[in-house]
Amino acid sequence: MILTLTPNPAIDLTYRVAGVTLGETHRVDQPLSRAGGKGINVARVLHAQGFTTMALATFGGETGQQLAQQLSADGLQQRLIPVAAATRRSIALVDELKAQTSIFNERGLSLLPAEWQALAAAVADELQGAALLVASGSLPSGAPADFYPGVVALAKHAGVPAIIDTSGAGLLSAASAGAELLKPNRAELVEATGERELTAGARVLLRLGAKQVMISDGELGLMLFIAGRPGYLSARLPEALAGNPTGAGDAAVAGAAVVLAEARESSTAVQPEKLLRRAAAWGSAAVLMPAAGEISDRWKELETALILEEHP
Repeated sequence: MILTLTPNPAIDLTYRVAGVTLGETHRVDQPLSRAGGKGINVARVLHAQGFTTMALATFGGETGQQLAQQLSADGLQQRLIPVAAATRRSIALVDELKAQTSIFNERGLSLLPAEWQALAAAVADELQGAALLVASGSLPSGAPADFYPGVVALAKHAGVPAIIDTSGAGLLSAASAGAELLKPNRAELVEATGERELTAGARVLLRLGAKQVMISDGELGLMLFIAGRPGYLSARLPEALAGNPTGAGDAAVAGAAVVLAEARESSTAVQPEKLLRRAAAWGSAAVLMPAAGEISDRWKELETALILEEHP
């Protein structure tokens, strides 16, 4: 079982419009609405591909009730921690003429200290039956600075590898805690480390204690850096795909999680090339789908087409 943790979930609304003109009024159809947040998106991908997963998240208010109902309707195994703050919303505006997607994310409202404690206790409990932990996304305002490091520590205590996909100071602290894999995108890496060059930024996280760093760089694909191994691996498609990139990073994390979990279950060493190829294929396949949390059935075809390179 792969446990996913989403401390700051959302109701994701996806609007599609035939052209956006700033300052003008646009008439749109009903948006696609679904329970989301990065960890929940990871769980959706895993569930759809036949892997056992548990989605652990908070929920509150009317939007929280919608989140719980949608997760149940979709058949996702879940454990939701009730909080006083209403679950936030996220809006994706897809301009179909320009093939561009703009994202508007509400900031999550603060949780009470007792609610953070209840969430951490649930993580410790669910880790007992997990092969891998994926903790993803931003944290609500006022979150404890040591939340993600604490999650990594809980996973280590349970003997479970942890993937952390977050940004800002949380990325640095998760590295210092010794996370198995970190997955920033280009902007998140630059913001957290202050390094404009991706190789230098990745090395900062490895020196802090991360075992592996996987960087998503849009159409340029993925880069994988491994502690103690010189250079890095990269994977990209020969040509960029047109579509909706929302959730591509979450799908890439799901692909990496599967490879790490299978290696742990079989007590074999992780093959970096296999991990990167699966992550890149699932991330690319997500671009072909209308909303986050899904990947196209073409992922095997895309995996075969990937160009995998080793850089000194």
